[in-house]
Amino acid sequence: MRTDLPNEAARQRRPTSKKMSAAIVRIAVLIFEVGRRCRAASFGGNIAKIAVLISLAVLAFSLANVRTATNDWFADGVAEYRTGQFADAAEAFENAAVVRPAAGTFVNLGLAEWQRGHAGPAILSWERARWIDPFDKSARENLNFARQVTQLDEPQLKWFETLSIWLPPAAWLWLAGASLWLAVGMILLPPVVRRQKAGWHQSLAACGLCVFLFSLAANWGVVSRTNLGFVLENNAPLLLTPTRDGEMISTLTPGESAREIRTLGDFYLIRTESQTGWVKREQFGLVSRE
Repeated sequence: MRTDLPNEAARQRRPTSKKMSAAIVRIAVLIFEVGRRCRAASFGGNIAKIAVLISLAVLAFSLANVRTATNDWFADGVAEYRTGQFADAAEAFENAAVVRPAAGTFVNLGLAEWQRGHAGPAILSWERARWIDPFDKSARENLNFARQVTQLDEPQLKWFETLSIWLPPAAWLWLAGASLWLAVGMILLPPVVRRQKAGWHQSLAACGLCVFLFSLAANWGVVSRTNLGFVLENNAPLLLTPTRDGEMISTLTPGESAREIRTLGDFYLIRTESQTGWVKREQFGLVSRE
């Protein structure tokens, strides 16, 4: 299993407080509100315009600092991991992933969770890394190792779901749109520009239509995989009813895969390979982040 982390010295960043961006946004909103009230009071028209411009500039500065704050959290996670503070490292990587989800961040979050002995959150993090980037080698290797250790099987996917993991979800959307427009363009454009349809027009249209149907199946697989999740806690109870004192059907293994059927309050109705029941929301995490 890989346990190496990116070199912090190679990541360029500016020192900043994690709360700076939120404070700047509040200042921008306050400036904008002052300008709005000046304009509503029928005086200070120029002041209102200046206030709007200043608020936009401050907001732009805040957005620029979001990436910096993300880098800070990532760098904090790297530092904490290297000193053996795996709980703090996991918290830092989680913060970085919330602001800006990235495959590398989830890989490192999984490593920190694994070192803490939390197999469920580790497997979920690596699955989220693969959701973003199916080509991530580290996530794939770590998942294989973790499942060998925990003796868990990979989730059983339908054929269109297996197809959907060949590319990132956004790539399938772009491919579907591009191929559809290609097919439509090759059919409609020649008459519009008063040209006779050639053989290559029909070939491109047929090719575009085939790719569109192919990507349509993959997009359906992406949607279908959004209900895939993993058990987070050891011996998480699978309940007969969505209540705190519900009858327990069985206990679940951390990292075990299941499908969400529906949500009711603080509970998920899930289906594992062999049984169906209710589990608390904090004990089950979906691959597609909520």
